[in-house]
Amino acid sequence: MEVNDVLTVSRDAMWVTLKLAGPMMIVGLAIGLLVSLFQALTQIQEMTLAFVPKILGIFVVFLLMMPFMVATMSEFMRELASRIVLGF
Repeated sequence: MEVNDVLTVSRDAMWVTLKLAGPMMIVGLAIGLLVSLFQALTQIQEMTLAFVPKILGIFVVFLLMMPFMVATMSEFMRELASRIVLGF
């Protein structure tokens, strides 16, 4: 395996990681911003108020994105396995 192959596999792995984690992270960020804005406007400083909506939102996105995530990981694994079998 040459340097270019390692860089290609590493780049693909990082891209897959971003595609899998990105939607959940964006939803967590958006919910966090909305809850922070709500807390600032109402002056409610309850710590659990920030965590519960984020957990629920991320869980819902995780369930909705599960087929996409499985397909993406399967495609990446097939490509990686074919590289191993072919030797490059």
